[in-house]
Order: sequence, then structure tokens, then C-alpha cells
Amino acid sequence: MDYKSSGVDIEAGNSFVNRIKDTVKSTYRPEVIGGFGGFNGAMRVPSGYKKPVLVSGADGVGTKLNLAHTWDIHENVGIDLVAMCVNDVITSGAEPLYFLDYIATGKLESKNLSQIVDGIAKGCRMAGCTLLGGETAEMPRFYDAGKYDLAGFCTGVVEEDNYLDGRLIEENDVIIGIESSGLHSNGFSLVNEMLRTHQIYYKDISEVVTPTQIYVDVVKDCLQNSSTIKGMAHITGGGLEENIPRIIPRGLGIRLNYDAWPLPRIFYKIMIAGEIAPEEMKRVFNLGIGYCIITSPDGEDNIHHLVNKNGLNSWTIGKVVL
Repeated sequence: MDYKSSGVDIEAGNSFVNRIKDTVKSTYRPEVIGGFGGFNGAMRVPSGYKKPVLVSGADGVGTKLNLAHTWDIHENVGIDLVAMCVNDVITSGAEPLYFLDYIATGKLESKNLSQIVDGIAKGCRMAGCTLLGGETAEMPRFYDAGKYDLAGFCTGVVEEDNYLDGRLIEENDVIIGIESSGLHSNGFSLVNEMLRTHQIYYKDISEVVTPTQIYVDVVKDCLQNSSTIKGMAHITGGGLEENIPRIIPRGLGIRLNYDAWPLPRIFYKIMIAGEIAPEEMKRVFNLGIGYCIITSPDGEDNIHHLVNKNGLNSWTIGKVVL
């Protein structure tokens, strides 16, 4: 016997690594130390920080991968993977520095995996961070041939004095919602079940594979040009009602106005096809709001201006209450 007969092709793995080398290097920031293909990745902390704090996050794409397999669209989930991680990290006010990926598959199919890495690299360039390293694990019989799973890991840096955790939020602060690009990467177990039971069809919801919006540029602009931001929230699984309270100080609450923004058509399609109650929709999906900024009232207009300047829509969707 040899390793290849057991299902692991070392030569194919080496060829894949060589194939993605230039793609990975296209994401390198100037702080990167060393070359490609070592046992680890290293980079310097950018200059100018007096008391740098490192902020890290990890996430995956979840069952949105089922649609990537069905429609043979693999680059988009690479972007999703980066977005889900960097959008979490930037809620602290941090600048994303580097990203790591983990790809596990039953059989290494270079074409599909190259598309994934192309998407990851595209997401990293959009977020201004380096694809510093990763791991591709070929695991025959553990995963079916052609199937894969993804995990991502991101680290950012922020000056300690500028670290945002919501502690300064107070009554009457306003909640500004920034538009999502669709479902992002949440709620797909429900969507997949509806597809399985033929309550909805792929041809009717092609927009669900749209990649998750990356909010790095708009958040950076807001932080640089506003002194009124007190907290930020990435709207993922659990929707607005579960994610915003994660940064609200004890003793305070939120009041949301779901009529403050237009509900994107894709959510109507899902709600009607599945006969899903509005309260359940609120708990599962972002409903068109992918990221929130909490600011004092005097900074409200400026935040809207900055968001709109970056080509995104925003609405005042609620306030902080006792």
C-alpha cells in the first residue's frame, strides 16, 4: 500500500500549494516577514501604535456550502469566509492584519479549491489584510468526495485607548443600521430545508449566493471621521435582537423599529414560501441590516453621511433605552 491508495494524494497537494502561491502573495501587507510555504506566517505590528491590542476572531460559512456545491460556485464562499471573520474583528475598532484559512475535504479537487482560495484572497484584499497562512486537509471517507468544509481565523490591531466594547453606551444613543448584501452566511439550514422539501426552488432564490458584505472600509472611514461612535455590532445568526444586545451595558436595552428600512425582496420570498412567522424571521436572518453602529445623537447625521459616501445605505433603526 501507499498513501495515495488510501485516498491522500501528496503530489496533488503540493501542486495545489504551488498553484495558489501567487494568489496568496497578492494579499501581502508590507509588514509580512518571510516567504511563502513555511511552518508559520509572521508579520510585524504596524508602526505608530503606542499600546497595541490584538483582536482575534474565528468563524465559518456554515450550510451555505450546500449551495456552493449544488451550483458549483466556490469563489463566493471564500469571500464569505473572510467577511464573517473580519466583520467580527472590526466591531472593536481594530484594523484587520492577517487571515488564516482551514479547508478540509474528502478529495483534493484543485479546480474547486483554487476558486475558494481565489475568493479568500479577494476578500482579504477587500479587507486590507494578508492571507498569512492556511491548511488544506485531505480526509478520505471522513468527507464525501467533492465535499469540503471551511474555517477562517483573523487577527486585527487597535490602540488600547480606542478599543470599543460598548461600555460608553448610554440611554438615548441611536442605532444606525447599514445595509446587508442579502442573507450573508446565516439562516441557510432553514433555506436548505425549504429547498429539500420543495417549498422553494434554486431558480427562485439565486441571489442567496451573493457574498457577505465586507464592512472594513466604511467602518474605518467612520472611525477616522467621527468621535461619537460608542459600539458596533456585526449582525449574524440571531439577527438584530440577539447581536446588538451583546454590546449593550447591563441595565440598558434597545428598541428597534423594523419599519425604518425596506425589507429586501429575498426575505419576502423566503418568509412567504416557508410560511415563516415574522418573529422567527427576526431571530434567524439579518433582514437587510448587516452591521450596526451605535452613536450619540449628535453624531447621527455624520455617520449616515460617511456610510452613504462609501456607497452603502443606512437607516436609524432604533435607540438605547432604560
